[in-house]
Amino acid sequence: MTTMSVNIKPLADRVLVEPAAAEETTASGIIIPDTAQEKPQRGTIIAVGSGKKDEPMTVQVGDNVLYGKYSGTELSLPEGEYMIMRESDILAIL
Repeated sequence: MTTMSVNIKPLADRVLVEPAAAEETTASGIIIPDTAQEKPQRGTIIAVGSGKKDEPMTVQVGDNVLYGKYSGTELSLPEGEYMIMRESDILAIL
């Protein structure tokens, strides 16, 4: 987890998530090639917006979360790979 300063401040109910590394081996030890690896569905919250007027944010920076497979927008920054998504795309806090 890299909690370095990222110069992005999400707006409204959006959050910036650092995805967890993709699984490289199966439970039985078989190595999965890069082309067959699935997108990770969990990550760590790096930055949180201020929320909507009537709905405060329920997640905080540092929370480990589970999100939908096709949710969010991928961002490539010099600091690393991130996803920005609405708080409603987050399924659970782990």
